[in-house]
Amino acid sequence: MHFKLENSINEQVILSENPGVELYVKREDKIHPFVSGNKYRKLKYNLLEARSLGHDTLLTFGGAYSNHIAAVAYAGKLFNFKTIGVIRGDELKGKVDDNETLRFARSNGMQFEFVSRAIYRTKADAGFLTGLNEFFGNFYLVPEGGTNDLAVKGCEEILTETDAGFDYICSAVGTGGTISGLINCSKPGQQVLGFPALKGDFLKEDISKFVSKTNWDLITDYHFGGYAKINEALITFINKFKTEHNIPLDPVYTGKMMFGIFDLIEKGFFKKGTKILAIHTGGLQGIEGMNAVLKKKHLPIIE
Repeated sequence: MHFKLENSINEQVILSENPGVELYVKREDKIHPFVSGNKYRKLKYNLLEARSLGHDTLLTFGGAYSNHIAAVAYAGKLFNFKTIGVIRGDELKGKVDDNETLRFARSNGMQFEFVSRAIYRTKADAGFLTGLNEFFGNFYLVPEGGTNDLAVKGCEEILTETDAGFDYICSAVGTGGTISGLINCSKPGQQVLGFPALKGDFLKEDISKFVSKTNWDLITDYHFGGYAKINEALITFINKFKTEHNIPLDPVYTGKMMFGIFDLIEKGFFKKGTKILAIHTGGLQGIEGMNAVLKKKHLPIIE
């Protein structure tokens, strides 16, 4: 099985407000329009493993606007896997046509199982997984967000030798798989900063399961209230960034990361002469769904 799409590229963004600091963006979002960024990295070795074990079906978990759900559905279609998505929120069962992410996943062949939020919290329990296996038959399990040892292995390929000259590597953080891979493949002298999209310090424990290096930290001041929560300041920043640099950012992950990097630069967090590499992990498919929510709240949309 051949699993390769495209190569990522670096695009330089020089911050004129602070000429002593250089910020570069690694455009992982350009790997593929639907299996982009860290989703490609996380799925790569999982799909190879699924195929080597003789599986023809992938089962995974996610919410209504999950980048992971969309990516698994498309990758499954592309590489001839059946796909099953266990979706958080049984109230969504009759509303697939109103949700761009779920509609896209269904159009690429994904079968859904909608469960209540209470049941969804038991997704890691052996009894729940056994029940899914009895109902759907044999499948290869891809964790929520795609993070496992094989996902981390894929994310270790994000950085290359051409990235060795950067002082800081920055990434948005969801389940911790991407930053774990970046930490593992970082070079001596590099610092890795993660910008969580969720509240809480539990991610440090999750990341520590996959890494042994200590050259990393989480910057927890830019979650904007929690996962999938944004405000007008973030929307304005994302739109301005796209206008000035022709680089789209998603509102859940990369937008918050980049907002945080710019804010830290302005506050003098990075010393003069620092070179920063920000990883654009994709997630752009979620913009349409977020805009639908913003319109309902009578807020500006992401352009």
